[in-house]
Amino acid sequence: MGVPQHIAIIMDGNGRWAASRGLPRTAGHTQGAKNVERICLAAKKLGVKYLTLYAFSTENWSRPQPEVKALMKLLEGYLDRCQKTVEENKMRLRVIGDITRLDPKLQEKIKDAQQISAIYHDLNLTIAINYGSRDEMVRAMRKMCEDVKADKRLISEITPESFSEYLDTKDIPDPDLLIRTSGELRLSNYLLWQLAYSEMYFTDIAWPDFDEKELEKAINAFSSRDRRYGGIQEEKNV
Repeated sequence: MGVPQHIAIIMDGNGRWAASRGLPRTAGHTQGAKNVERICLAAKKLGVKYLTLYAFSTENWSRPQPEVKALMKLLEGYLDRCQKTVEENKMRLRVIGDITRLDPKLQEKIKDAQQISAIYHDLNLTIAINYGSRDEMVRAMRKMCEDVKADKRLISEITPESFSEYLDTKDIPDPDLLIRTSGELRLSNYLLWQLAYSEMYFTDIAWPDFDEKELEKAINAFSSRDRRYGGIQEEKNV
């Protein structure tokens, strides 16, 4: 199958990475944030066109407040550096999720970063912030119902394709490959609609240690699969 056009990643294991080194969880998140740019560069180098990263879920608000504040500070710091990053890498940035719960200053930085990067297309980076797939689908349903009520759409016109137009990801293709780091084997409310036909790859490597070599391993595993049957291709002449 070659290189996937779109890779989605659940960046898991920052806290466990830090704990294994006797460091606070925030140190793991800091190291994980540094890894984002490295993986973006690696993905671009390998020919990936779309990369979607799960940065902060709707469920993450239940974490200890110091940890939540640290995560938000890291996001803000990334956005502060974003203009230089997108210009150097010709990278377009999108943010999905309900950003209305975020600090107004952070919301403005998100909007500015998206606007600045809109002219680039070498790599399309999507970051999921305050994102949950069930929340996304509920918000999409509300918008669709409003359009039906306003006679902008007929009920008979509602299809899987038209529903997708109301999702946060309406401007990008569905992922070909999902990668989850750090050994967990679940989707954690991430892109449930969009991942319906995606290949999945799970690794025990924690996100801060997930490098270009590990990304290549995931892509090679993807390339070895037979999409017709959803399994590994059988050896020929056996």
